[in-house]
Amino acid sequence: MNSKYLINATKSSFKDFLLSIEDYFQANKNTIHKARNELKIIKYNNLSTVVKSFKIPNIINKVAYTFFRDSKAKKSYEYSLEIGNFTPQPIGYIEFFKFGLLQSSYFISEEFEYDFTIREPLLDQTFHNRDAIFRAFACFSLELHNAGIYHNDYSPGNILIKKEKENYTFKIVDINRMLFKNLSENERAKNFSKLWADNFVLEIIAQEYTKHFKCSKNFSSKVLSFSDANKRVKNFKKRLKGKPVND
Repeated sequence: MNSKYLINATKSSFKDFLLSIEDYFQANKNTIHKARNELKIIKYNNLSTVVKSFKIPNIINKVAYTFFRDSKAKKSYEYSLEIGNFTPQPIGYIEFFKFGLLQSSYFISEEFEYDFTIREPLLDQTFHNRDAIFRAFACFSLELHNAGIYHNDYSPGNILIKKEKENYTFKIVDINRMLFKNLSENERAKNFSKLWADNFVLEIIAQEYTKHFKCSKNFSSKVLSFSDANKRVKNFKKRLKGKPVND
C-alpha cells in the first residue's frame, strides 16, 4: 500500500511512528471516541498523542479525495498549522492508497490534557464557576474571530477547556472544516449557533463579547436569532427521522 504524508518539522523523531501508524492504531485499545471516525490516545517517545483515523466510506469519496479535493486528514494538519495555539500542536498526517485510491488517512496531534469541554457547564446549571467560564469563552471566541478564524463546527464537544489556577485555557478540535477570512458581525454572531445553549447562557456570552468588541446594539439579538434558527432546522430533521427533539 502506497502512502503520502507530511510531518511537523519540530517532530521529525515521530517519522517512524507516522509511517507505522496503522500498526500502532490497531494494537492500541485506548479509544476516546468512535463514530464515523475513531480517536485514540497513543504514547510514543514519552509523549501522549491523539490519533484520528478518518474512514473513507464509499468509492465516490475515495475518488473525490484522491483526485479532486484534499483529505480531511490533510486539511486537519494544514489548518492546525495555520490556527496555531488555538488547537493542540500538530505532529503530522498520512494517507494510504490502494489500487491508486485513498483507502485510509490519519491525523496526529499532541494530546491536550483538558479538564472538561464546554458541554458540561452548558448542561449543568450547578457547574462550578459557570458564569466565569462562559465569559472566558466569549473572550476566547473573540480572539479566534479577530484572528480571522471561523470554525464551521463550533459545537460543545469540539471546545476543550483546562482550568489553570483562576484562568481557563481553551482549544478547538475537529478542525477539518474551517474558514479563514475577515469576519462580519453576522458571522461572528452565527458562530455561536451550534452550541445549543439556552438564551440565558447566550446572553452572558454575547454581552461579554461586546465588552471587548465594538458591535451594533442588537448583537445579542443576532446571537439568539441564529441559535434559534439552528435549533429549528435540527429539530425539523429529527422529526423527519422520528427522533425526539430538544429545546
